[in-house]
Amino acid sequence: MRTDGETPVRGDAPARRVPRPRADALRNRERLVTAAREMFVEFGCAVPYDEIARRAGVGNATLYRNFPERPELVHEVVLSILARLTERAERAAAEEADTFAAVRRFAHEAADERVGALCPMLDGTFDKDHPDLVVERERLDEAVEGLVRRAQTAGRLRADIGVGDLMIGVSQLTRPLPGTGCEDFAPFVHRHLQLFLDGLEAPARSALPGTPATLGDLRRDA
Repeated sequence: MRTDGETPVRGDAPARRVPRPRADALRNRERLVTAAREMFVEFGCAVPYDEIARRAGVGNATLYRNFPERPELVHEVVLSILARLTERAERAAAEEADTFAAVRRFAHEAADERVGALCPMLDGTFDKDHPDLVVERERLDEAVEGLVRRAQTAGRLRADIGVGDLMIGVSQLTRPLPGTGCEDFAPFVHRHLQLFLDGLEAPARSALPGTPATLGDLRRDA
């Protein structure tokens, strides 16, 4: 048997090639994650597995092949949302000259990304300390904190709010009220979100009770 640096000799086993997932398999996986993201917002993360498969347009076998256990699917949904939100925040900061316009753009795009599907992170059984989630969470924290800090420094965002206030507001306004159909609720999301954002713009018209919420506050409550 050869060691590192030795010339292969007859009888050595060839390096095993790991097959790449087929394009249709990757598409099915993405469809499952997208369907789960939507249904977590509408019904919570305990939505029946077969309903997720039906929404994605695949069979139950495909769902179980990709995500044999529910925590694996929940993990993938949360990871996907964190990564997509970070990209949205970074692009808003890079492309918007007006610092408050960058905050506003991020908030509306976060609504479109179904940020309410991050609700599993508030569940005590969710593994919030998984290494890849920690990395994505830190990237998102840095990106959104940068948006808020720049807008406040420019005097465009009221000084008595924190990043947690922004994220709580966006998350709550993108979740349908109990007992309402998601399709009936959807047309109001961006309308009500804009009303919320108008209240964040400086100069402030009132004093807020309490203290600004940070992202750390949200995680301590989880």
